[in-house]
Order: sequence, then C-alpha cells, then structure tokens
Amino acid sequence: QILDMFDKYSSQGYRVLGVAYKLIEDDADVKIQKAEDMIFEGLLLFIDPLKDDIKDVVAEMNRLGVSLKMITGDNHLIAKNIGAQIGLNPGKILLGDELDSYSISQLNKKVLDIDIFAEISPNQKEKIIMAYKQAGEIVGYMGDGINDSPAIKQADVGVSVNTAADTAKDAASIVLLQNSLKVLISGINEGRRTFINTLKYIFIATSANFGNMFSMAGASLFLNFLPLLPKQILLTNLMTDFPSLQIASDSVDEEWLKRPVKWDMKFIKKFMILFGIISSVFDYMTFAVLLFIFKANEETFHTGWMLESIISAMVVMIIVRTARPVFASKPSIKLLVAIAGVALALILIIYSPVNIYLGLISLPIMLLATLLGVSLIYALIAEIIKKSFYQHNSFSKE
Repeated sequence: QILDMFDKYSSQGYRVLGVAYKLIEDDADVKIQKAEDMIFEGLLLFIDPLKDDIKDVVAEMNRLGVSLKMITGDNHLIAKNIGAQIGLNPGKILLGDELDSYSISQLNKKVLDIDIFAEISPNQKEKIIMAYKQAGEIVGYMGDGINDSPAIKQADVGVSVNTAADTAKDAASIVLLQNSLKVLISGINEGRRTFINTLKYIFIATSANFGNMFSMAGASLFLNFLPLLPKQILLTNLMTDFPSLQIASDSVDEEWLKRPVKWDMKFIKKFMILFGIISSVFDYMTFAVLLFIFKANEETFHTGWMLESIISAMVVMIIVRTARPVFASKPSIKLLVAIAGVALALILIIYSPVNIYLGLISLPIMLLATLLGVSLIYALIAEIIKKSFYQHNSFSKE
C-alpha cells in the first residue's frame, strides 16, 4: 500500500519522503539500533511548481531548432510527469540503470531518440553530454547544483543561475541574472545575429578583396603607370571600412534566425569567387570607359577607378548583406548613415583643393555620371546573381 501511494504521488509530480518511527527504551543504546520493525507514520510531499511561461519557452526553442532534453536524478514517475507538462514525450525515457548497459557507440545513437533521462547519477550526466557531443550535436547544459558541475563543464555552453552553488557558477560559461528562461531565447537570437553579421562582413571583405586582386594585377599588365597610388589604396580601404564596421549593428532577416547556422567554408568560397569575379568584371568595364571613351590620363584614371571602387563597394554591401531582394530587407540606420557619409566625403575630396595632395583631380560631370551608371549596372547584376546564388546554395544548418 505504501509503494502504491508512493507511485501515485510520484506520478503527480511530487517528491515523496516516507516517515517512520520506532519506540525504544530510554536506557537503550541508540547507536546500535537498526532501522527495522519501524512503524509507518505517513508521507511528506514536496513539489517545485513549473514557471508559468515554461511551455512557451520550450515551444519557442523548438521553433528555433533547439531541442530540450531533461536530465534528472528524480525517479521516472516524477520525470515523466514534469516532462509531459513542458511538452516532452514521456515515452522517450532512459533510466540510469539502463544507461550503464549501453556502450559508448550505442549510447551516441540512443540519446538522439531520448527526451527524458531519469534516475541519473552525476557521473552519468557528464556521460550523456559527451554522448550528444560525439553524435555531432552542439550541447548546452543548464544546472545549479554541485553535482551539475562536471556536466556544465563538459558541455559546449554551460549555463547556470545567480543563485546556484559556487562550483556550478564557476564551471558555467554563462550565469543568468534574471529569474526567467526567456533570457536563453534572447541569448540564442543575439548569438545568431552576431554570427550572421560576422558572416556578412566576411562575404563582403573576401569577395571585394578577391576581385580587387584580379583587377589590380590585370591592370598592371597593360598600364604604363600604377593603377592606384599607395595613398589612394589606403584611402579606398579606409573609406570602405567605415560602412563595413557598421555591419556589426545591422539588422538580420528573420529567416536567418529561425535555424542554427554553422561555419561553412565551402559556401564562403563559392560566394567569394562568384562575387569577386563580378567585381573584377566591372572594374575592367570601368577601365574601358576611362581609357577608350574618355581617354583618361594617369590622374583621371586614378580618380575614376577609386570613385567607382568605393561607390560600388558600398552599393553592393547593401545588396549582399541579405538573401532577400534588396528593398525587402531594411539595413540598420548606422549602416545607411555610414554609407551616405562616406559617399559625401568622397565627392568632397574629389572636388576640393585637397585632391591634389592625394593625386586626384576633379572629374568632368559626364565622366562622374558614367561611372555612377557603371556602379548602378553592377548593383543590378549583383542583385540578379545573388537571387540565383541563394536559390542553389544555402547556409549549412546544425
């Protein structure tokens, strides 16, 4: 009957302690008394109610591609009850005794189909984390007790809370200061924004540098002067770097936040080569316009190519920062201000007396308009090719 009551209350989510007593004589030696022939007094029931928003948090994590698993030392009845309340499948459960019967290779496969681990010892928690990692998963572990410390340390990202044991907080990569799991969702989204914006910067920098390398090397073969002077190259890099720095604050399209994205060198190489070649093609188009249509001398060539390089780099920056059509994704205000500021500064430099110190000259209005037209065509072609590129290529997902 006692065991039946234990099962009943455990299955309702209660932690159950049995209380019993034994009468002994006053002169009896307590130290030698055995826990036998006890009289059952009753049960003590303890419950740690779930937070009101926990189901919403779990559902949002699933939407973001993050699978939640439950690892507990509680008995399987409690674990099933709590797991079901937060949206886990109580049928996908593995007990500590069963876990030890699996080899490492077997466990690596088994854990992928488990939602709840119950009656687990501290050492087994660490073993479970290792199994997920060896199965190719990126693992975050959250715990607050001393026994959680090894698992927190073993995880790719260990998470604890401000009220946790000191050893748990010391082992953790992140300590939550707010008493809400919604902070985790904010952290996931912010981490993805940071990673995507880092990739944007890499796309822009690698493709631009790859294209400029071919353009500079090719131009050097048929020009009897340097394609750009060193100070002009430095000025070009400086002016294009100002907008690039603002990529860190750029907005990120919603579809890029829905699933975790991993580092994909193959994707980056494809992007770099394709858009680098497009950049180089339009550089050579600029060379043709300058040399064959406007019969440019050395100063005019330097000024014209530098202007086209900077304007094109900033226009294409707006295009390649998103997989959407360019007008369907709003850049951050800081990025737009930086681009507008650099464009204005460039025009002021070219058409002010300071240009002589940089080896530049004031361009004829017709040439300026033509170069801006070349940049516009470059932008249109880049937009068309970008659409095709993302139709046939995508980020690797975790």
